[in-house]
Amino acid sequence: MVRIRVLVVDDHRIFAESLAAALAAEPDVDVSAAGSGPAALRCLDRAASEGRRYDVLLVDADLGGNLPGARPAVPVHEGDEDGLVDGISLVTGVRAAQPGVRIVVLAEKDDPRRAALALQAGACGWVAKDCSLSRLLTVIRGVLRDETHLPPALLTGVLRELTAARKHRSESERLVESLTPREREVLRCMVAGLGRKAVAERLFLSPHTVRTHMQNVLGKLGVHSTLAAVALARRAGVGPADLGPVLTGDVVERGGQLA
Repeated sequence: MVRIRVLVVDDHRIFAESLAAALAAEPDVDVSAAGSGPAALRCLDRAASEGRRYDVLLVDADLGGNLPGARPAVPVHEGDEDGLVDGISLVTGVRAAQPGVRIVVLAEKDDPRRAALALQAGACGWVAKDCSLSRLLTVIRGVLRDETHLPPALLTGVLRELTAARKHRSESERLVESLTPREREVLRCMVAGLGRKAVAERLFLSPHTVRTHMQNVLGKLGVHSTLAAVALARRAGVGPADLGPVLTGDVVERGGQLA
């Protein structure tokens, strides 16, 4: 019998352990639990190094968001203006690192916007936490057949959100295309989180020149802050600049001159 390896990621210990125990009763399911985003990533890395990758990840949509004073387990999603820490950015990270893992988001309530964000991040399903075990098993087995699962009541709202997101992405791509090659380089550095001085060092430009480029980028993108520019860039598919070593060999910088 081929066993399905499942990892439950939820910071509510009782829920995580109860769900894991219920799934473990199935003859074809091998299940583990992790209480945070970092713990989940460690489990995934360890399993991959041992040649026994997980097949399905069940991720709490509100991962880390319900513990008073808790540190975020994963970064806040750029588009989440209400500042909630959730599991959607964990979905993004896992899909980038291990694209073969199928991810299902477990949610306390139906939310078309966040469900759409989860699908965009790479999730295969959005399931209510209080759904029946048989329903959850149907979803787990379904996503392994490349199916996408959503509650019927969410379909219309999610399609509306995805359509709007596609429109925003197209507009963002058009704005990014208006930038010069140098301005795109500066934007990629901004996406990587570099400040003006670091960008200047990276691109061998003066801070004044970088400031001008940044102002031009904000103007052409029609935004008023670096954070907004980065969010728009990501919607357009612009990735961060490579932050590898700038200088190689024996080349060093002294007093503003290369020696």
